[in-house]
Parts: sequence; C-alpha cells; structure tokens
Amino acid sequence: MSSAWSIKVRGAVQGVGFRPFVFRLARANTLSGWVLNGEEGVEIFLEGSEHSFDHFLDGLKKDPPPAAQIVAIEVEMCAPAGLSDFTIRESSRGEKPTVRILPDLPVCGACLRELFDSADRRFYYPYINCTECGPRFTVIQSLPYDRPNTTMRAWPLCDACAAEYHDPTNRRFHAQPVACSACGPGYTLQIGGETIAGNEASIQRAAALLREGKIVAVKGLGGYHLACGAKNAAAVAALRERKFRKEKPFALMVRSADIACEFIELNADSEALLKSTERPIVLAPARVSLTGVAPDNDELGVMLPYTPLHHLLFAAGAPEILVMTSANRSSEPIAYEDDEALARLSEIADAFLIGERPIARRVDDSVVRTSAFGPTVLRRARGYAPSAVTEIPSDRPILALGADLKNAITLVVAGQAFVSQHIGDLDYYESRRAFEQTIHDLVAMYEIRWDELVVVYDAHPGYVSTAIAQDLMASEKIAIQHHRAHIASVLAERQQWDKRVIGISFDGTGYGDDGTIWGGEIFTGSVAVGFARVAHLRPAALAGGDAAAQHPVQAAAAFLAQVPGSPNLKAAPFHFPERYESALELIRKDVRTFATTSIGRLFDAVAALLGFTREITFEGQAAMWIENLARRAPLVEPYPFPFEDGELDFRPLLECVAHDRLHGRDRGEIARAFHRSAANGCCKLVDEVDPNCSTDAVVLSGGVFQNELLLAELKSLWADGRRQVLTNQAVPPNDGGISLGQAALAAFRISGEKAARATSASAWAEASFAPLRGAWQE
Repeated sequence: MSSAWSIKVRGAVQGVGFRPFVFRLARANTLSGWVLNGEEGVEIFLEGSEHSFDHFLDGLKKDPPPAAQIVAIEVEMCAPAGLSDFTIRESSRGEKPTVRILPDLPVCGACLRELFDSADRRFYYPYINCTECGPRFTVIQSLPYDRPNTTMRAWPLCDACAAEYHDPTNRRFHAQPVACSACGPGYTLQIGGETIAGNEASIQRAAALLREGKIVAVKGLGGYHLACGAKNAAAVAALRERKFRKEKPFALMVRSADIACEFIELNADSEALLKSTERPIVLAPARVSLTGVAPDNDELGVMLPYTPLHHLLFAAGAPEILVMTSANRSSEPIAYEDDEALARLSEIADAFLIGERPIARRVDDSVVRTSAFGPTVLRRARGYAPSAVTEIPSDRPILALGADLKNAITLVVAGQAFVSQHIGDLDYYESRRAFEQTIHDLVAMYEIRWDELVVVYDAHPGYVSTAIAQDLMASEKIAIQHHRAHIASVLAERQQWDKRVIGISFDGTGYGDDGTIWGGEIFTGSVAVGFARVAHLRPAALAGGDAAAQHPVQAAAAFLAQVPGSPNLKAAPFHFPERYESALELIRKDVRTFATTSIGRLFDAVAALLGFTREITFEGQAAMWIENLARRAPLVEPYPFPFEDGELDFRPLLECVAHDRLHGRDRGEIARAFHRSAANGCCKLVDEVDPNCSTDAVVLSGGVFQNELLLAELKSLWADGRRQVLTNQAVPPNDGGISLGQAALAAFRISGEKAARATSASAWAEASFAPLRGAWQE
C-alpha cells in the first residue's frame, strides 16, 4: 500500500533547476506525484513506498542543484491521490510570495564550452545561459520566477529552444532567460553615427577599440560599465577626467584567475572569494603598479568575467586586464537603461556596446576583502543581493530604509530579511530616485500592503531617507539610532537576539541621542533588550559639522584645539592651509560648531598631521591613505590613548603624533603607531567596562572597521581567546549594513519580547555597569 507526502522546500530554490532535479529524483525512486513553484518556494507531492520516499528525501537534502540554497524542508503525511506518474506543474498563486529571489549567477562551465564550440547552435551567443547560470534578479519583474514575469517575455522561443525548455531531462528545462541567436536578443555597437549590428561583429569591434585605448560603455547584467585597458595610462587618465573621478580607485576585470595572480597577492581565502559564484570585486595587495588605476593605494580591486559577453570580449582580443568601472559620473548611480546611458555617458564613452535585453533594475558589482576576522563585504550587490541574509522573528512586514550614505534597504517578509543591492549616497538626485524605485520594487515584488507595513528609518532628522520615510504610507514608523543599528546588524546576521555584548561602533558620523555627532560609541546590551551607551570618544567641537568630513585639516582643528602646546601647524613639516585657522577661529568663538565623538574624524585629524592637507575626493580617502602608510612600516610601540571616566582621551595621542612628525619620525611609523593605539584603546575600554568578562562577546561595526590593519591589530591583542569577537560578514560594516540592524531592533520593539526580558536584563546591566556609568555621568 502506498503512502503520500506533501513537501515544502523554502529558500533560493526557484530558477536554479530545482524542479527538474526533483522530477529526475522522483522518477529514479519510482515515486509518482508532482512539483511546482509556489509563493514560499517549491511544493512537492509524492506517492509511493516509504523506502523510496526515504531515498528521495536523502537525495533532496544531500545533492540539490549547485546554485540552490535550501533553508527549510517541511514534510507532512497526507492522503494518496492515486497518481500514476510524476509531472512538473505550472506555478501556483494564492497567498503573497515569500520565496527567496536568487541573485544573478555567473555563466557556468557547460555554457562556456558551448559558447566557444563552432558546431554548437549557441556559438558566440552573448546571452547563453541555463538553469545553473545566468541572470535572475536583474531580469525578474514579479514573482513567481517564470518567463512571462521577466524581461525576456518579448522574445518567443524558437522550436529548438522550446524543446529544451519543456524537456525535464535537459539542463535548460524551465531556464526562464533561455534563448539563442535565432530567437533571442543580441548586441550592437554604436560609435559616432555608425551602428555595427550582429553579435560577432559588434563584440570584435569593441575589443579592437579597447586595444586602441578607447573607452567603451558595455551593457552588462545590472547596468553599464565603462571599460578601457588598465595598462594604458592615457586611457585611464582620460576616463578619470571625463568621469570626474579624481582619485578613487577603479575596479578591474582580468581574463582569468591565473592572470589575477600576476597583479594581486591572493591567499586561499581571497582566491576562493574571487572564484566564488558571487564573482565579486576582491580587494587584495597589489603586485604591480598600474598608473592612475588606484592612486596612493597599495591594493587593487579585481574581478573575474561573469557574463558570456565578458568572455567573448577577452577572446576577441581585449586587453587581458581592463578597468571595468560602473558607468556613471562620480557619485551617481550606475546607468542601466539604454536611453539614459546614451544621454549620461555620451561625453565619457567613445563607443557603446548595447545589449537588447532590458535590465529590470540597476545592480552594481559587489566588493569584498578578507580580514583578520573573516571575509568582509564592503559593497553588497550583484551575486549577493537580494538574497535573505537571516531570519528575524517578526509576523509583520518591516521595511528598513538604512542611512543616507552607502544606502541599502531591508525588507522583512514572513521573518525573512531580504537586503537590497547597494543603492548609493542619497545626496544626489539620481541616487534618491534609485532609492525610491528600490523601495517600491521590493514592496511590490512581495505584494506587501502599505497599511500593514512597519517602516523603520535612521533617527537623523535631516536625512533624506528620514524625510522619505515620513511620506510613506505605513501602519507604524520607528526611528532607530544609527550606531545601535550598526551593532544590531552583526548580531542579526547570526540570529543572536539575547547575546549580551559590548558593542563598539566606530564611524564618521551618526546622529546621537543628544543631538550631537556620534561616531566613537560603546554600548552594552542585546538586540532583544536594546543597547545602552556606556562610553565614547572624548567630545570635540567640530567646525562646520558634517562638512568637515571633506577637509581633514578642519577635522584636525576640532581635536587639536584641546591639545596644549601644539606646534605651528602652518609651518614645515605640516603646512596646514588657511582653512585650519578659520576652523580654529570658529571653535574659539563657538560659532557653527558641533560636538562630535567621531573616531572617523580622529583618523582624518591624524591624516592631516601626516600630510593629507587637501580636500578629500571620495568618502574615507584620508583614513585609507594613513592605513596604506602604516602597512609599509614595521611593528612599533603604540602611543598613549587612555580610557578614563568613560571616555577615550585623544589628547595624549595627538600630542605624540604632532611631536614625532615635527621631529622627523617616519610617517609610516607614526601611522602604524596610531593604528596600534586605536586597537589598544579598544581593548582597554572593553576591560574597563567588563573586567570580569561577564558579557558574551565584543561586537565591532561601523565604517572604521573596514580598516583591515586595525582589525589585524585587534585580532592579535585578543588572541588569548578571552573575548569572542564578532564582525559583519553578510552585510557591510559601513552604512550598507545599517538597514539590517534597524529591522532587527524594530522587530523586537514591536514584538513585545523586549518587555518580557526587560526586568532580568536591566538588572544585569545595572549591576555590571552602574558604577562605571555613575563615575563618568557626574
């Protein structure tokens, strides 16, 4: 007698060949029934013997398709239906979708072999794909993931492609973007008033232009890139000038991993990241200097080809290493629509390699690096977004809007936290437009009603994201303090809601509870209970407020105004410009000054003392500059950076930096000593706040912790294992991870679980930290 089972598989299981995999597995085990795509994932009905079912379930768990990400398998016994065969059914609709959208996947080995096989009917077809590779997020327009809901719906399948699409034994079975040169989109090249049609002709000409030193706008998966030969200094200089990108490093694409090793130093972890299915840009130490590519930087950001088009360009003779940077003017979001690209990039690119397939939404390349505490995502976009990074206990849908810099948003649906692609800085109109598009895109994708949505935003009253939050229709709106969200993001990644931690949140700026500019904050608590601020950097008076982030000497004035006996900083070797004296005058008169505890601005001040006295041209530039100086220096003794009365006191530290610079000490040594001082300061304050190691872990988050050297110093200081140290890994430590932390804190604020735990947790916090807090609050 046969039995029957209903199975629901949740996770990233649509668009990865999961249904044909289930079809083959069921037939191999002589089971009847069906499989289909549902709102929550894949639904399976099986009939047969228990022995066959056990074998099926074992195979389902152990050998799913490579790109699938199974989160849960739910099995229930049910009544047999008397089916005699196993079939693949059409997708079901009913409830709202909660299935995970798969990120875009790089072209697979099987498709690459066909791409360069002159006997194959997809020879040289730049849109070749199958169920194991190709576009997902950048072509999906609505769920479920079926061809009519993608940007490929305008291209009906030819007979040959249709036969593959409907054959469960074929690797292109229900591959939604499947096509060939006979029925699918193609590429053309526009150069001046000339249009070169045909895939092979247009790609060959584009490769020739790249060899000649031209700049080519190339349409990819999530938008256009601006490409040129990375070894061609004149081409790189022209790209910088036309794009108004003064010094920020360019991303590179190399033909193969072997070639990557000629340009960057890869350890096992960074090589694994480079070759991973996410295909991110990997930051690693440079082996060679490429003029103009990464000024004043000892690292290069390198990625491998991930689309068929990239492989075809290299095969056609494009230089083996290309600058492959987002196609935009400085600070604008990446161009992804053809008319927009032609209009915005006409004065930058010499030619346009244009693909006919529309892009559903703009998605940048991701940026990652290895660090002392594991892989760190610095920009989360293609290959990662919009996959769910964790599950947050919330029955209500939550939309967290992030911050205004490096913006990304998080949508929590049925407990799953979907983090969007990197959007950018909301100071710019195009970025704001992309921000609003992304909000409505995700909310519509998951069919969330605005009147049931909880909207979460940064507590900064002047943020663009805060203003937009006020205009959104929502059932409830919650403001979350910036630095608490940083700490919560680390714990949310790991679903550690009750973990009692010391949280160190170091960055450039964030609106504090008292209305001042925070950025050097120490908290205690947990996500479930909340975080109490127990210590911070000694406050300084910052002339011009956030505007000082553009001028390191302006930041220096804020801190050095408190350092007695500072040398003449207008004279050698400092040569501070007049802006420094103007800032000091504002501080003396207490005009247009704002209190700050920002460690990021302290890094800027040290950079100014070491010679970075000009205006920065991209965010974090001065801190990156002194990190590069420090990397070249030997290990040295740290400067004093005392922790007293709940404050890290910067005055002795800066006094030593200024003294050593005045007396000719090597700048690299000073920079290295400063990094060791910052690490020592962190360790001292943790030991002061929690001398008995009663907390469960130390959490590090915020943009300052993108600094790999600082993390390495901290790793060595905590090598004894007394402290568990947690950092961001799934989302960036910078503001790109803020929205995840916002969502987690909001979920517990509205869930009522906070109240249930409050009594015991507050008693623990009071017993542990009240003596210290009383000492410095008096």
